[in-house]
Amino acid sequence: MIEIKGLVKKYGKFTALNHLDLTIEAGTVFGFVGANGAGKTTTFNMLSTLVAPTEGDAIIAGHSIRNEPQEVRKHIGYMPDFFGVYDQLKTAEYLSFFGASYGMSSKKIQLRTEEVLQLVNLEDKQDEYVDDLSRGMKQRLCLARTLLHNPDVLILDEPASGLDPRARIEMRDVLHSLKGMGKTIIISSHILPELAEICDEIGVIEQGKLIASGDIRTIQKQLSADKIIEVQLIADASLEAAQAFFRAQGFPTAINDQQQLVISFVGDDAELQQLLRQAILHELPIIRFNEVKKDLEDVFMAITQGVK
Repeated sequence: MIEIKGLVKKYGKFTALNHLDLTIEAGTVFGFVGANGAGKTTTFNMLSTLVAPTEGDAIIAGHSIRNEPQEVRKHIGYMPDFFGVYDQLKTAEYLSFFGASYGMSSKKIQLRTEEVLQLVNLEDKQDEYVDDLSRGMKQRLCLARTLLHNPDVLILDEPASGLDPRARIEMRDVLHSLKGMGKTIIISSHILPELAEICDEIGVIEQGKLIASGDIRTIQKQLSADKIIEVQLIADASLEAAQAFFRAQGFPTAINDQQQLVISFVGDDAELQQLLRQAILHELPIIRFNEVKKDLEDVFMAITQGVK
């Protein structure tokens, strides 16, 4: 569905995006992770044909963003990180305006307005002025506008930005519904655990370069050579003595706030099993010995550390 080939964007001597290569299959939800200024919005602006690439190209639904921008626009819905709403219009009027901009008939606009407002849970707000909607409702209205012409591909730049916890949950539920409809979705967010919940794959972008991509489990597995092991002893055991044992085996060990040992372990599963065996032979009174699973924030911090 989306094939990005050597995409570059330069502003004078500054390179905002540096030779991005990426393939996203139809029906995939792909999450872009990166700090402010990493190149996410630049990428989205080029994919949505708002900004021309300096080099390279991207093919969306069989059409080139460089050579066929009008055809690309028929297949995409773009929700920018900062969007405009016309406060003096009612919700249905707002969508009608954009439907006309897409060249949709009045009958089609009316039908799609009802459908998209129901999808984003705003069906009871058709006659409300946009100015009277909460920020979360305006965010969902912008998403409804993006969906109005029923695009195959959704490009969503920070769709949950600035929302309170309830509004974030509402937005996440809408995105789950869109995923269930088989839409191809590219989404960026700083709220990394929420990306983990909805995305099939992620890409980590830093200083204009894609430094890691793939499904979340694969990326986490790539980092699993450095494991974090938590060890719980019986209540009256000496944590310091156990700490000395693991340090003697060559593994940095600390005591956390829960009065547990935390071990930084490098090795495979067989070596980890051998370490546990040695601890038991040493008569350490262990009642729990488990690996702490890394979440998406751990992945992001690990693979962006030291990027130049």
